[in-house]
Amino acid sequence: MTTTHCTPKTTFSHPFSFLTSGAGLRDIDWLSVDWAAIDWAAVDWASLYAPAQGSTSGSPDWTAAAAYPTGSREIEIFRIVEDKPGKQWKALFEATRAAYLGWYRSGDITERPSLEEAQRQLANHMPELVPTYRKMVELTGNDHDAARFLTMWNMPAFAPACSQVAFADPAPTLIRNYDYSPDLWERTIYTSAFRGKKVTGTGDCLWGLLDGMNESGLAVSLTFGGRPGSGEGFAIPIVIRYILETASTLEQAREILARIPVAMSYNVTVIDRSGESFTAFVAPGQPAEFSDHPAATNHHGVTPEFPEKAARFRSVERLEYLDGLLSEHREAETTFDEFLEKPLFSTEYSAGFGTLYSVMYRPTVGVAEYRWRGQHWRITHDDDAASRTIVL
Repeated sequence: MTTTHCTPKTTFSHPFSFLTSGAGLRDIDWLSVDWAAIDWAAVDWASLYAPAQGSTSGSPDWTAAAAYPTGSREIEIFRIVEDKPGKQWKALFEATRAAYLGWYRSGDITERPSLEEAQRQLANHMPELVPTYRKMVELTGNDHDAARFLTMWNMPAFAPACSQVAFADPAPTLIRNYDYSPDLWERTIYTSAFRGKKVTGTGDCLWGLLDGMNESGLAVSLTFGGRPGSGEGFAIPIVIRYILETASTLEQAREILARIPVAMSYNVTVIDRSGESFTAFVAPGQPAEFSDHPAATNHHGVTPEFPEKAARFRSVERLEYLDGLLSEHREAETTFDEFLEKPLFSTEYSAGFGTLYSVMYRPTVGVAEYRWRGQHWRITHDDDAASRTIVL
């Protein structure tokens, strides 16, 4: 990803407009940054979001992406810590609005909902999120398309390929790999307290989450469920956010997944502080299906509904490998090591199927450990905003 240079009182340049050109990123006093001084209008958004290595950001034609060897690409990841949406969230929005709204307007625009319909759906299904949503819309300057986008109702489709497994012993633990295109990754780890309860997870779509944990000891993650197509419903990142904002127990999470419509098929694995877990298969137009199986990859059930797609992502192979690890009764730490090795770890970045991060959540103690080969980042609910460079 190409970086852009902006000039607030402290000089920054980074993919989200706060990289330093002089000081090191880890030395930034993030709370002292004068966000309002950044000249957002001067940012060359087209250059900013021109994908590295010649690939085409946002394009579903993954064959257009140029291959690059593992260990050759540096990526900056940003830690947002903000109880309520404020300066950090606004900076994220300004730095990503061109890319996100361009994606939102892509394809058949008649499939996107009216603002009134999108807001009505959010209020009907997730009313607890409405105050935060309104604050974010205000921070966008009441941008019409941003307001539609932020509801995450009937968005364009996207389908990451991932692996995840939950452990109860010796303490509740959720481990996952997230496999996707580096050019389409938001690259944020977000801690918030929108409703008073701290939530930490991997950000997507500005306030959605791909995985995460909350102060109540609940942890959640998602994988694509393998069924092609989409229907009316919410993008899954806002559903993961909603679970972590409002649920404390497995049963509360189950109730949410049973009633909220989703736009595509996903496997959602949840574990709470009791150590009990489930995996839910959710898809548009059908009731959620719940299983006690604590592992999931990229197909539904034991036998894939769509064998060719499952084979492309080695979904059965990965699930069988996870089941083998579970049968060996390994500790979570040694299982986590396996997530950095094949078949769970993928280097197919140019095909939109490379492992972007591995993370292990220990929700009862509020710790998340992100890993890359040779690198790790321990995260808690109480850390400060920061950034880190990793190598894929």
